[in-house]
Amino acid sequence: MSVHSQVDIEEAELQKERHELHTDSEGEHKELAAIYVGRGLEPALAEQVAVQLMAHNALDAHARDELGITDTSRAKPLQAALASALCFATGAALPLLIACIASPNILLAAVSIGSLLCLLILGSVAARAGGASVMIGAMRIGFWGAMAMAITAGVGTWLGHAG
Repeated sequence: MSVHSQVDIEEAELQKERHELHTDSEGEHKELAAIYVGRGLEPALAEQVAVQLMAHNALDAHARDELGITDTSRAKPLQAALASALCFATGAALPLLIACIASPNILLAAVSIGSLLCLLILGSVAARAGGASVMIGAMRIGFWGAMAMAITAGVGTWLGHAG
């Protein structure tokens, strides 16, 4: 879902940019030249680059340099689905291992604690990879993971008594 949302956002931004290029080509040209000046080009060269890139493919130039949308950064639903499946399987490995080796009288607690620890570690790794606060990332993932486990346990208990 998040990948589809990202695709929708990118498409909306591109549609808006397409409209702006159609209705205010001169303003968009000035905007692109200003981006290149901001990156260190002399104004005359920035103007020349903007003219040439807009003549070649104006939408592509604005998508890349104004919006930051490139072929390599675009959302890829299949790639995201495969990565999610791999992450899910990897994240499930430790709780499954715990379930295999824990004694029956501590099974529920061991799997719950092991799962929560995995979530804290994965939240830390994801935050570090994204350049965010490791503590905040770990706590956010840990909190929502614990909430999901509690709700799942509550619904399971309720359904067990309702049947």
